[in-house]
Amino acid sequence: MEFSGALRQQVLDWLAGHVPESRLIHILAVEQAAIALAQQHNLDVNRAAQAGLMHDLAKYFKPQKLLQMAQAEGLALDPVDRVNPHLLHAEVGAIVARDQFGIQDEEVLQAIANHTLGKPGMSPLSCVVFLADSLEPGRGDTLELNVLREASQKDLSQAVWMSCDAAIQELIAKHRLIHPRTLLTRNWFLYSVGMGHSKSPNPFVGSIS
Repeated sequence: MEFSGALRQQVLDWLAGHVPESRLIHILAVEQAAIALAQQHNLDVNRAAQAGLMHDLAKYFKPQKLLQMAQAEGLALDPVDRVNPHLLHAEVGAIVARDQFGIQDEEVLQAIANHTLGKPGMSPLSCVVFLADSLEPGRGDTLELNVLREASQKDLSQAVWMSCDAAIQELIAKHRLIHPRTLLTRNWFLYSVGMGHSKSPNPFVGSIS
């Protein structure tokens, strides 16, 4: 069944009261970009649409609310999360999707939770939403973005580590903190692409829960 009808409208109505119109435009673009990437890589389009539409449910929650919800859920918090609680909006968004809209599909919930920082070994669906969020057309039309968009059409794993590289470089240039999960995600997917056929075990497997 396609992600349409009553549930999709329920999510749209909720978003209309919780995010500005400019963010809703982005969310709809991510939904469509996730659908396109899922089709390109023979993944479940319905799941991609759900996760894409719900990825930013908690985007405009206050920092204290994000921290409180994350702590109530028992999420492990890095010091960077405490300095910048906004980074928790992805994982808190998955909580909202589950509790507000009854989403029980763990792969959809993980795709929502992983869309900002990524996660080592995350599923192809999570990769799709992670990439759709940063590469949807509204993000711009730079050479760098177009290179990443082309990579996402060919190899999700390669596109993930390349996107992490770009994000890390931007954060360094702005003298911003880098969340360790971004580094772990970058390393895991770089290894999986560059050395995935080696007989040596992946040293990053199991490095984060």
